[in-house]
Amino acid sequence: MTINTYIMPIFKKTVSSPVDFDSNRFAQAAVALQLAPVSNDSEIEPHDHRKGQLIMSLHGAVSCKVPNALWLVPPQHALWIPGGTTHSCHVTQNARTCFLFVEPDASEMPRNCCTVAITPLVRELILYLSEQEPSYAAESKTARLVAVLLEQLSDAAVKELYLPISDDPRIRYIADTLFADPSNRTTLRQWAEQLATSERSLARLVKSDTGLSFGRWRQQLHLMIALNKLAEGQSVQSVAGTLGYDSVNAFITMFKKSLGKSPTQYFSSLR
Repeated sequence: MTINTYIMPIFKKTVSSPVDFDSNRFAQAAVALQLAPVSNDSEIEPHDHRKGQLIMSLHGAVSCKVPNALWLVPPQHALWIPGGTTHSCHVTQNARTCFLFVEPDASEMPRNCCTVAITPLVRELILYLSEQEPSYAAESKTARLVAVLLEQLSDAAVKELYLPISDDPRIRYIADTLFADPSNRTTLRQWAEQLATSERSLARLVKSDTGLSFGRWRQQLHLMIALNKLAEGQSVQSVAGTLGYDSVNAFITMFKKSLGKSPTQYFSSLR
């Protein structure tokens, strides 16, 4: 049997939303599907699955809200969401996304949400699985490949590409305002005045609820927005302007301090 025959697609599952695919119908260790590209940004309403879910970005970016956090899935990464976790997703224009649903206890995956780096092998195995009939037999070739996929996936490197967001309405208000206008440079003191509290009390609240200082938290928010827009294909100069940086160099410095590479180097390494 040739390699080309071996990987020939049998059944392609491509839908416009993962909620259109009922993964609970299948008892197999893992099943996968591809999300059809959309012409505009799309929002997937809050929902949950009995199975754990891995959201893999092939092109563009996906952001996902879970309780108390916003996670980003840049290209060549994936977000792991344990079974039973309520989440909603935002998919950028023309993004290509793949979903892997994993049966509980089928793999030693983290108990909490996390972003993981995807190796070329894991990527190809997930893509292969997305083209197979989901009700594959337990002793089939597909089942054997799934066993390899889950073993490789459990060793994936974890990345901290998320923004902690508290349920406190004051922090939610600040987050919503900054997402609507990332160039907003309102100081902590000014936020405190708007929210009728003291600067010290607000600083303590942000630190206790997010684990970050206000300055570090806002920088992480900027990083999330930057990664999303860069993944869409926007230029570094355009993103720096959107975030309100005085210069492109200042933005690059922030990005490099956070991820260890400049934006160009970071996305080149993903490719």
